[in-house]
Amino acid sequence: MIAPFPCYLVRKRDDGTVEAGVETITLEDLPAGDVVVRVDCSSLNYKDAMAARGHPGIVRRFPHVPGVDAAGHVVSSSDAAFHEGDPVLVTGYRQGAEQWGGYAAYVRVPAGWVVPLPDGMTLQQSMAYGTAGFTAAQSVAALMRNRVEPSDGQIVVTGATGGVGSLSVALLAKAKFQVVAVTGKAAQHDFLRQLGAVQILSREDVHDTTDRPLLASRWAGAVDTVGGVTLSTVLRSIGHRGCVAACGLVGGTDIPVTVYPFILRGVTLAGIDSAQCPMDERLWIWNQLAGPWKLDNLESMITTVDLSGLDDRVDDILAGKIAGRVLVRPTA
Repeated sequence: MIAPFPCYLVRKRDDGTVEAGVETITLEDLPAGDVVVRVDCSSLNYKDAMAARGHPGIVRRFPHVPGVDAAGHVVSSSDAAFHEGDPVLVTGYRQGAEQWGGYAAYVRVPAGWVVPLPDGMTLQQSMAYGTAGFTAAQSVAALMRNRVEPSDGQIVVTGATGGVGSLSVALLAKAKFQVVAVTGKAAQHDFLRQLGAVQILSREDVHDTTDRPLLASRWAGAVDTVGGVTLSTVLRSIGHRGCVAACGLVGGTDIPVTVYPFILRGVTLAGIDSAQCPMDERLWIWNQLAGPWKLDNLESMITTVDLSGLDDRVDDILAGKIAGRVLVRPTA
């Protein structure tokens, strides 16, 4: 028998305004699923912050529990692949968006969403990566699949102090790439150098609003977490046969660009989709993060918060005030 437990619940009032806070729910309140997991920790991603504020593009029904990530131990399972006590993680799919997520002491999800915790990784480390690290790792893999190598030149990472950006910098540096980090936060330059950035640029350096179809070749590849004009600038500045992994839209959803980077320089634009990543690739990425790609400085990037302190951190990430990763403990 599982006693009532805390969660971070988002509600919509009759007047249309949204409120969120810590409430107590029961196992019966959780959505249907094959596997019940006692959550040890979750993480804070930009998508979670938007869900916490009731963003209509993410939250379809109220009340809602955000949290696209969760890691913990199996409590019960109707699927033979999982047993009580198994350490597991769940990232993406519909968790924390269309279905209640990881900001609760327990989650119940379909077995097809559940990933066994890889050998060599703790639950806390898995959530230090979370969807941000999983997205960053997919971005690095996309560059490698397109034969971008350290000897080809520098890799630029936009939005470099955010979750995806900071982990991309660290993963690329570990893979021996020369990383150029782009940020508007002057106070975080030392943080980025510690992660492995060899050069730091301001946002203005990658914000070209001219209609020039191509710009001077500057980089062999890129991880873009911003979108909009920034992505357009980066695409027009990539060298021959380079690759850009695109995984963000905080700077806009439109890309003002012509076909010239693609047909004259052979640039590849690789879209990164973490939520619906196929399970075989998902397992490969997690095993890379637990093994050859595992970061030595992961703990230095983490701050931890419980559910009662989550509101302030949500405001911070929406205001662009967070560097690194926030671990969320499902306790009040």
